[in-house]
Amino acid sequence: MSIVDEIKSRLDIVEFIGGYVPLQKAGRNYKGLCPFHTEKTPSFIVFPESDRWHCFGACSTGGDIFTFVMRQENMEFPQALRFLAERAGVELRPLDSAALERQDEVDRLRAANAAAAQYYHRMLMDDPQGEAARRYLTERGVTRETMSAFQLGYAPDEWHALEQYLERVGIASRDVLAAGLTTEGEDGNVYDRFRGRLMFPIRDPQGYVVGFGGRVLDEDSLPKYLNSPQTALFDKSSVVYGIDLARHSIRESGTAIVVEGYMDVVIPHQCGVTNTVACLGTALTESQIGMLKHIT
Repeated sequence: MSIVDEIKSRLDIVEFIGGYVPLQKAGRNYKGLCPFHTEKTPSFIVFPESDRWHCFGACSTGGDIFTFVMRQENMEFPQALRFLAERAGVELRPLDSAALERQDEVDRLRAANAAAAQYYHRMLMDDPQGEAARRYLTERGVTRETMSAFQLGYAPDEWHALEQYLERVGIASRDVLAAGLTTEGEDGNVYDRFRGRLMFPIRDPQGYVVGFGGRVLDEDSLPKYLNSPQTALFDKSSVVYGIDLARHSIRESGTAIVVEGYMDVVIPHQCGVTNTVACLGTALTESQIGMLKHIT
């Protein structure tokens, strides 16, 4: 278990965030006024089953206990790590130079993916360009709350929309390329990998976005689904879609329902079958089986 995982396992996200935000139980989740913008109607939701939070209001952002602390306390990740480790009673071990370099790369790619997920999500929820994607989901019975719980998104049908946005928010172009969010053509030009697609952020068990799956809205376009390439964070054979939202239910029930695709996970979760995950293919790999076995 990593230090981050150990800290998360020791801290109750509802209790922790409740120290900053008065929360009231709302079904399986908790609701309160967002601490990051002024509002009169509560739009800030904490999801204890996935150890995540999300603002459905003006912020339209979310994350885990680390991203909450980083935003609330105006900290960078190393500061937040020390802050939460102390709260959790976890001793931080010194890292050697190679481990520090590796962790720095992981942090940079996580930041790129997180920013991309927030951008795609905002395009789906609020931008006119996302209307067709919103209609596609609504016609299939997906609620806005579920769209936000999974942080579903829309990639505009443009060549450089995401690239330019990430540049504006300070994500280095080399990290955007390394995360598989852009791709380089034979002519050397770099452009957005995902264009005109409904976007599904793929997370690890701790809730970090490691990659994306994109579905076309035009049934005649190919490929129908496009996934992130293999990166330092993403290996399709080793990830299980929905594991971040399903892990508590899987652990409690001792069982996991494994399906094939993204929507096969989204709809059951909305209906309360929250131990459902997808293998993103027609067969489970040994690595995926090992992940599920570890959780159960």
